[in-house]
Amino acid sequence: MGGPMSVNDELPWISPLLDLIRQTMASNRPVIGHCLGGQLMSKALGGHVTRNPVKEIGWHAVSVVESPDAQQWFGDMTGFESFHWHGETFAIPAGATRILQSVACTNQAFVLGKHLGMQCHVEMTAGMIREWCRSGAEEIEACGLQATVQRPEEMEVGIEARLKALNKAAERLYTHWIQGLVHD
Repeated sequence: MGGPMSVNDELPWISPLLDLIRQTMASNRPVIGHCLGGQLMSKALGGHVTRNPVKEIGWHAVSVVESPDAQQWFGDMTGFESFHWHGETFAIPAGATRILQSVACTNQAFVLGKHLGMQCHVEMTAGMIREWCRSGAEEIEACGLQATVQRPEEMEVGIEARLKALNKAAERLYTHWIQGLVHD
């Protein structure tokens, strides 16, 4: 899932986790990563994780990239509003395909066969958003008036309708990802 740390931090669990990701993917078992998880997947596959030009915090549109791989995962969807909370982003690893992008962060999601790495958060609930706003209040305040950083009250506007639409996109992604769990 996500977390406030960077995959570039020298934390004792990062290297073993990168190894586990590589081993799991090599064994043809599907891997999914949200935000920090997507960054870990990219790094495990030789991609770089760097500072994004701006932080993205709150609700922002993502676009489905026009490609056969993206169509497999999203069908006829062309985009949706997703939730974001990140200041770093991943490079698309060799052999993978970008399937989502946004104005503020080009690499929002990638696929490599049955594996899915995401920068955005499609897994959100109202409770999670409220908790992140509470625990991340200082980070939001430190961002000042960046257009890509919403205040908690902005994130609450239309939250139920936003989550319903987000759940539709998440269901598409997770349904396709789950198909990879079937053994060949």
